[in-house]
Amino acid sequence: MTAPTAAAERDSFIGKWRARWPEWQVAEAFLPGATRAAWSAWFALRQELADAAWAGADPRPGEAKLAWWAEELQGWSQGRRRHPLGAGLQSLPAPWTRLAAALRALAAARDRATDLAEANAVLAPFADAVASVDAVLASDPDARDAGTVAFGLLGQRALLGDDNAVPLQVRARLGAGASGREQSVAWAQELLRQWPALQGARAERIHAALVRERLRLGVAAGADGGRPLQYWRVLATAWRAARQGQSVPRL
Repeated sequence: MTAPTAAAERDSFIGKWRARWPEWQVAEAFLPGATRAAWSAWFALRQELADAAWAGADPRPGEAKLAWWAEELQGWSQGRRRHPLGAGLQSLPAPWTRLAAALRALAAARDRATDLAEANAVLAPFADAVASVDAVLASDPDARDAGTVAFGLLGQRALLGDDNAVPLQVRARLGAGASGREQSVAWAQELLRQWPALQGARAERIHAALVRERLRLGVAAGADGGRPLQYWRVLATAWRAARQGQSVPRL
C-alpha cells in the first residue's frame, strides 16, 4: 500500500476541522482566494491545540501532546517541521516561538475559572499569540485582536458541552440543584451578553461570528451546540462579520 503523501496528511487534518465546521465552505468565500488554504490550515492547527488542552477526562495525554507541539512550533521558527500542517504554515514569518510558549496558558485554561474575567485572563497569553499569527496571515500588522480570539475559544469550548468550562460564579448563582445542561445554558448566555465587537483579521472575525451564532442558536437555547448553521444564516453571518472594518472582496 502506498504511504500517504505529506499533502494528503495535511489535508486530513484540515478535513477534521472542516468536518466540525462545515460552515467554512460557505464562509471562506468572503476571504481572498489566495489566503484560504493558509487560514484553513491555521484553524486546523488551533483545533489540534485546543483538543489537546481540553479534551478527555485525564489531562495528561493532552499535556504530552502540547509539549510535543511546543517543541514543534519552536522548530518552525528555526526552519524545521515534522507535522503535516507545517507544510502550509511554517514558512510564514509568524511568531511561532511565542505561540509555543503560550501553550502553557492554553493548558492552564482547562481548570475551572472563578468567573468570565478570570477565564479571559488565563487565556490572554495564548489569545494574544494567536492574534499575532492572525496579523501575519492577514498581511496586516493592525489585524490583531486578542479579545475576539479569546471569546471565540471560550465559545468553542462551550459548544462542546464541557462542564468544566462553566465558571464557579455561574454554578454558584444557579445553586447546587442545577443540572449540567442548565449550567451550560447559563454560561453560554453570559458569554453572549459579554461578547465584544468583532475586531482583528477578517477570517478571525468571521470564525468568531460563526461560533457566536452557533452558541446563540444552540447551547444558549438549550439545543445542540454541534449542529451546523443553515446555509442562508452562514452567508448572512459571514457577510456581516467580513464588513466590520474592511471591505468585502468580490465573490
